[in-house]
Amino acid sequence: MTPQDIASRIVRYGELQPCKTAFIDAHTPGSDQKENFTIIGGGVSESPDQHVHISIPHGFNIGAAGQPPRCRNSLHDHHTAEAFFVLSGRWRFFWGRWGTAGEVVLEEGDIFNIPTGIFRGFENIGTDYGMIMAILGGDDAGGGVMWAPQVIEDAADHGLVLGEDGKLYDTKRQQSLPEGVKPMPLMSDEELAKRPEPTTAEVLPNHVARYWDMVALADKTPCKVIGETGLLKDRPGFEVDFITRGSAREDRHSHDRPSVLMPVRGHWRVDWEGGSATLAPGDTMSVPEDLAHSAVPSMTGEAALYHIVGTEDPAGPSWTGS
Repeated sequence: MTPQDIASRIVRYGELQPCKTAFIDAHTPGSDQKENFTIIGGGVSESPDQHVHISIPHGFNIGAAGQPPRCRNSLHDHHTAEAFFVLSGRWRFFWGRWGTAGEVVLEEGDIFNIPTGIFRGFENIGTDYGMIMAILGGDDAGGGVMWAPQVIEDAADHGLVLGEDGKLYDTKRQQSLPEGVKPMPLMSDEELAKRPEPTTAEVLPNHVARYWDMVALADKTPCKVIGETGLLKDRPGFEVDFITRGSAREDRHSHDRPSVLMPVRGHWRVDWEGGSATLAPGDTMSVPEDLAHSAVPSMTGEAALYHIVGTEDPAGPSWTGS
């Protein structure tokens, strides 16, 4: 496979195309400056403005959120798994019906595997524009987003209405619900009462992995971060490995399905028969199935890389208290 063939499967950080109207809170003060990116797969955007960089099915989606300081992503849930790692900045994640059940602060390189069934939100609490990368289970990413009722109500006050068809209608653009399409119904009190409210102490041990802990664990061999035998034991429809300079190998290997390489530190050279490419932090590379390849740091200094591959597992169990 030639470098030209692979070029269409590499999304460079500097070439990411943002959508500023992706979700229902796009006009809500405090959330109206965020940018959403759909890198691999259709994503869960509610807007036709969203640009999909790579549409090849992988069994999971890759997306990203970029936000200036103090910009917030509102409380929501997915039908499938959602995991985030911090590419840049400092981020506070919070969860629960009102976002007050628990919270955790993530630094660059940290990863958070969030179970379904829990409303979650996040905000950039750093001093500069920050970026978090998202892995969503399933090719269809669960068919959309479920919003906390107050998010839908606040959005309507600022001109955005979510239809029961899962599409956004913007009254600021003179849009209205089509005939026969009703507004997305709010969750009932009975439905909301069934949702768990885990504390920070309950969530952190089995759902958050810290960058420097993974660096230590990946000194000789790759660290399995998310997977049945992973540091965060889960079967969300994908596996995530963490690789450093010490655990990278020149030997080539392949997978029977597409895999994804996402550097968080350093520059990485990816080699395959017929070509090579160099990836920098923020770049995303989709490696074709059955393509023998290797990935090693191409420069001295700190180097770390996330590797994602889909599995046959259901894409995201609900919170079970572990």
